[in-house]
Amino acid sequence: MLDFGSQYAQLIARRVREQNVYCQIVRHDITAERIAELAPKGIILSGGPNSVYEEGAPKCDEGLFDLGIPVLGICYGMQLACQALGGKVDNTPSREYGRAMCEFTDRDSIFRGMQDSEQVWMSHGDQVSQIADQFTAMAKTSTCPYAAIRHNERPVFGMQFHPEVTHTPHGGQILRNFVIDVCGCDGSWKLGDFANAAIESIREQVGNKRVICGLSGGVDSSVVAALLYKAIGPQLSCILVDNGLLRKNEQQIVLEEFSNHFKTDLHIVQAEDRFLADLAGIDEPQEKRRRIGHAFIECFKDEANKIEDAHFLAQGTLYPDVIESGADKDGPAATIKLHHNVGGLPEELGFELIEPLRDLFKDEVRRLGIELGLPEQLVWRHPFPGPGLAVRCLGEVTRDKLKVLREADAIVVEEIENAGLYRDTSQAFAVLLPVQSVGVMGDARTYDNAIAVRCVNTDDFMTADWSHLPYELLARISTRIINEVKGVNRVCYDISSKPPATIEWE
Repeated sequence: MLDFGSQYAQLIARRVREQNVYCQIVRHDITAERIAELAPKGIILSGGPNSVYEEGAPKCDEGLFDLGIPVLGICYGMQLACQALGGKVDNTPSREYGRAMCEFTDRDSIFRGMQDSEQVWMSHGDQVSQIADQFTAMAKTSTCPYAAIRHNERPVFGMQFHPEVTHTPHGGQILRNFVIDVCGCDGSWKLGDFANAAIESIREQVGNKRVICGLSGGVDSSVVAALLYKAIGPQLSCILVDNGLLRKNEQQIVLEEFSNHFKTDLHIVQAEDRFLADLAGIDEPQEKRRRIGHAFIECFKDEANKIEDAHFLAQGTLYPDVIESGADKDGPAATIKLHHNVGGLPEELGFELIEPLRDLFKDEVRRLGIELGLPEQLVWRHPFPGPGLAVRCLGEVTRDKLKVLREADAIVVEEIENAGLYRDTSQAFAVLLPVQSVGVMGDARTYDNAIAVRCVNTDDFMTADWSHLPYELLARISTRIINEVKGVNRVCYDISSKPPATIEWE
């Protein structure tokens, strides 16, 4: 898939992979010669925020249309294909944003199995106003005469609507028709096959040298460790840096899971004092993150230097990290954000990097964890921020504040688990607010801490909605925190969505 800056680029790739077909995102200006080298079964041109007729708008190498490889253009991608092959694209007052009813006039090939009229999701201001003689219209809406098109001689298709979003109910069928029926993919790409290939690749890359892997208790590092253990067994050394900012009993949980599944060389760095000293007096969020990152590198480096013959460093870099950071030579050119897992630590240590998950999305990593035999409670564990509880302890971070926060956080998670809602929520945690409020306990007036409870539902963590937890559950959480956590007399529930808020408070 050529990425033209679409907000849905990763979602398109995931939807294709759901058909057990591998999909790679590449930069929009990749050459036709390079595409021919990669030899894909099909090409998807993504949407994008630009207008194809604007000066400087991203374009593709038009030679790709001469390769004989099936092409599907989505939104901007369709407009680009039509423009390149003799059509015309204009801005139109009849803009479409949101749900629309689409009438399918040609239900062969990519629209096989569709009804005469179905709901689709539109998001465009421009549209194809004229198609070349070699094209045929396949669908239309009340304001868009060319909602979908196909070339009469080449395997080129386009659709103005977005099949990848859930608001196009049968979009998955459309994508399946394209990748299976038109492109001839056999739908045989499976995570089990990926695991076997990754294990063989690791063995070939590593040889008889030693690999270091950082453990955090999260699913990404656990799956990396499981792959490495299956590949090289005793050549693996793992490091857990306990920075004092972990969840309750985190070190014990990691030790237990590690012992049950990996049984290899484990190094634990007790660094709470070091991190808290570096954070003393600091209340600015970015400065907290900077200091934590620096201290982590120093602690990890010190421990890694004690491991003989260590040559490789394994990281849990995922595909979104790679493409958003511009770290793939064929990937999108724009750097959206920096990721701690992309660069940084390997350069600091002088190690060669192993990133066995760099081609996978988060949901695929979870499924791979199950394939590798990791327990479900580990695989489905909620994400935890790299800086740990420091970004949930607003203001200055102290040992006493962390104790309060850690206990409150454990109650939140425990009660959500007891209610059977842990898998139904994406992330749940407590936040210690930098304010105190008046309360009454017994006959005495109190002036104690306030805790905010944050629980969200999301598919991709790019957007999120607050979880509509039952009132009875919220009441139990509040009662337990106030009764059991000394120093708290008020509990609030965060009902902010993302955007405009973020999931974490700092």
